[in-house]
Amino acid sequence: MPGPWYRVGIPSRTVCLPPHMATNANAAQLASEARRLYTDELVKGLPNLVRHVVDGARHSLDKPAEYQTAQRRRELMQGLQKSARQWLAGMNDGLRHVLVHGGSAAQPGDLPRPGGKGMSLVDDDTIDREILTSRLALAIMDRASWEFSDLRSRIAMLEQRQELDIHDALRAHVLARVAHDAWRGASLSPEDWREAQLWLHDEFAMLCEEAYHEINRWLVERHVLPDVDLRPLIRRAHDSGAVATTSGSGPSRPAVMPSTGRPAGLAAQLSAPGSGLGAGLDSRRSNVGEETRMMTRAAPLARGSDHAQAVLGRLNRLVGRQLPGFSDTSRGPALVTPRLSRAIELAQNSLKQRLVSVPHSVSPALTTPMLIDELQQRKQLLKHAASTPNERATIEIVAMMFQSILTDDRIPAAVRVWFARLQMPVLRVAVGEPDFFATIDHPARRLIDRMGACVMGFDNSAQAVGDTLEKEIKRVVQVVEAYPDTGRRVFQTVLAEFEKFLEHYFRNENETTRKGVSLAQQVEQRETMAIQYTIELRRMLNEVPVQEGVRQFLFQVWADVLATTGVRFGPQSAETKDMKRAAADLIWSASAKVTRDERAEVIRRLPLLLKRLRDGMVNAHMSSERQEEHIQSLNNSLAAAFTAKAAVIPTERLTELMERLETLEELLPDAADLEIDESMVLDLSGHESSELEVVSEGGSMPTPAMLSWARELLVGSWYMLDYRGHNEAMQLVWHGMRRQLSMFVAPSGRCVLFQRQRLAAFLQAGLLLPAQDEALTVKATRSALAKLDADPSRLMN
Repeated sequence: MPGPWYRVGIPSRTVCLPPHMATNANAAQLASEARRLYTDELVKGLPNLVRHVVDGARHSLDKPAEYQTAQRRRELMQGLQKSARQWLAGMNDGLRHVLVHGGSAAQPGDLPRPGGKGMSLVDDDTIDREILTSRLALAIMDRASWEFSDLRSRIAMLEQRQELDIHDALRAHVLARVAHDAWRGASLSPEDWREAQLWLHDEFAMLCEEAYHEINRWLVERHVLPDVDLRPLIRRAHDSGAVATTSGSGPSRPAVMPSTGRPAGLAAQLSAPGSGLGAGLDSRRSNVGEETRMMTRAAPLARGSDHAQAVLGRLNRLVGRQLPGFSDTSRGPALVTPRLSRAIELAQNSLKQRLVSVPHSVSPALTTPMLIDELQQRKQLLKHAASTPNERATIEIVAMMFQSILTDDRIPAAVRVWFARLQMPVLRVAVGEPDFFATIDHPARRLIDRMGACVMGFDNSAQAVGDTLEKEIKRVVQVVEAYPDTGRRVFQTVLAEFEKFLEHYFRNENETTRKGVSLAQQVEQRETMAIQYTIELRRMLNEVPVQEGVRQFLFQVWADVLATTGVRFGPQSAETKDMKRAAADLIWSASAKVTRDERAEVIRRLPLLLKRLRDGMVNAHMSSERQEEHIQSLNNSLAAAFTAKAAVIPTERLTELMERLETLEELLPDAADLEIDESMVLDLSGHESSELEVVSEGGSMPTPAMLSWARELLVGSWYMLDYRGHNEAMQLVWHGMRRQLSMFVAPSGRCVLFQRQRLAAFLQAGLLLPAQDEALTVKATRSALAKLDADPSRLMN
């Protein structure tokens, strides 16, 4: 029996240690052993890393490129063929040296001491080396920051310190320096490094993450801080309460949760308040600007896809230790053996018979044990029918993945039945296509993730997702079942059909979202037409002497009036033509009037013209105050016409302008090429109504990474939105053309419209958070990985 545990005080935290770690000597020895194992993991993985870099260089030779690029690739390949072994040996020696003697990211004498006497120039080679190693360290931390944060906490606890040394062997920049020094020591050039940088970053990031993960697992097995609390590592400024970067984790940037692409400090903030998520969000609303500003200054954040790929990579490496060649995708698709194929077919038919009678109203408590029991029995029969170790391992991993999916209580019971029926078709694909476990883009994975993302945001107390959506999921599964030998193609086909269904469903069939989508489409149409009219009006008036006040009124106000009228009544309607004539009359009235007859004609037309201008602004929902401002400005421009201060527009030019206005739609640029940019037309807040909220403020200038993320959000996915005092679940139901606009709808019917720039700002500030930290198949793969970590023999038993 274990003896009593002891409480040890360490700055900022107090932890419990088991008896064998109660002394400082034991704890320090454990930390030292962890560093040795970390080094061993790196050394063990370096041969594969070097091989993958060489393979990447070899494959790049086959890609079309300009002459200079192709020449660099040939030189890189020649250098690696000659020096790869020397590079590997240099890295091994360097890591062993660091383990024994300690490491440094900058060797003594590399850079001048700050504050030293006199000044000296730093050679270009040293600066170049620092840049390249810093980029590699940053790439490693982008992927491995979460694992490193856990490991750093555990080692700091063992050694009773607040933080690791800046040059600790566990830090990413030490490994980066070792790798680069060995590269240069093997007579490979900085130009070669830059050419191979993509592969170097990817491979070292995966290797380092795996090493961190293994050491974390090893320490947890020895009861070292099983549950890491990162709240003590969140640094807050005294004046603003904003989240600062965690010190000492490489380049200055927020630590990142790989699973969500969100800053780790923010995630810890959200979980910290005892009163739940809402309290945490309320407490930081006043600090959003400062928080967002700080995040904007950082380098682009890690993405969820990086984390998903890392989980798959970790699974392949773990299985590969038991079954070399398991993850070798170069062997291509394989035929499922006849015996296993028959066993899969029998299992599929059995599941159909068992599950066809399950009523829609049955509770998850009744269905889940039945499903799990059925699948476990079938798993053993399938393993007996398997003829190779790879088949048995695939059967085990797929079974563990579906066990995780079917025990996820966020999936309603009625839909869970259809997920269960997907297991055998997915197993058939996984056995026949090795890349099912190698890439997150496999259509079978994407289909499960898309369906899961659409149903996991519903209120599970009701256990209902809507008849139409449930019927589509049922249809998709039945199509997959009907074509058992089609493999990837059938999954790709039904995935495309499901994407089209979602677009149609939210636009036409879902009562909660239909009206909101219609309103959003009207906004997009109006904004697009306003931009088109603005562009064409600018072209028309480019060389015409028109008063500046009139010119700006036409661009900033009347283009929107024309668009609004065109959306409401049609571009060729009498109402729209009347608004065009008003624009022509305004241009004529503002030109110089040098004769008495012309002035009399202006005075005669003016009341009707002003009425049409007011009517147009009213139809565009402009406030009376802004109408008066514009009318007053136009009056000043028209007065200039009477004093001959305005330029004269030739009669033939006026006639030409009026004709072009009449046929304006024929000249408009293609809508598909337009950006809905708030700087070109009125602010989108002009579309605000009781039925549609338009987000026009919040956050700050987002990074390119966040703009890219905003483009990738998938229709049907659920998010938590904190806006205007409400924090509630919202489903993304619509993207506009080129994803310039996006709309979210709550179960209550609340509709919120974002322009892409604002959407990225909300993502960056943490005001819009994914309801799922991970995609369904990523979570299921990670669950399988944890079970195999604990008992690798399950693969073959």
